Amino acid sequence: MPNGAPLWGRRRVLLLNATFEPLTALPLRRAVVLVLCGKAEVVHGDPAGSLLHAATVSLPVPSVIRLSTYVRVPYRAKVPLTRAGLMHRDRYRCAYCGGRAETIDHVQPRSRGGPHTWQNCVACCARCNHKKADHTLAELGWRLRVVPRAPHGPHWRLLAHSTEADPLWRPYLGAPAA
Repeated sequence: MPNGAPLWGRRRVLLLNATFEPLTALPLRRAVVLVLCGKAEVVHGDPAGSLLHAATVSLPVPSVIRLSTYVRVPYRAKVPLTRAGLMHRDRYRCAYCGGRAETIDHVQPRSRGGPHTWQNCVACCARCNHKKADHTLAELGWRLRVVPRAPHGPHWRLLAHSTEADPLWRPYLGAPAA
């Protein structure tokens, strides 16, 4: 691969449990280490057929890998609130005007006791966020386009990375084909 630096930095790989259950999206470097150490196997390589070369081995650039042994995953009832997750939930659209969102806003401002929760945070464009400042929606006469709620579903954490997801991930995530 002539220019591998961008590939190493941004590329993510879907990690499956031994039972083919999706676990997480890993950086490419970590995925390659798992494969080279024999802890995982490549299920799907890069659709372009790219290879990584070392002194004694060549490895297809993985898109999906599977652990060799089963790993028990503790159950988590709540999805942690993250910027990437919030933007994905709101589809990168401003909750007030519908424009392209680039910031996060607290519907009930934190300065007025609003919590940092899924139900109080929305994706927002910079213009609306600046206009709203620390006002309530009632003070401005604004309404939310959609009522914010916590996301749910078995693979929601992985779907939050869908902008960088490989189409080969879909059969493992149960996501509809686009």
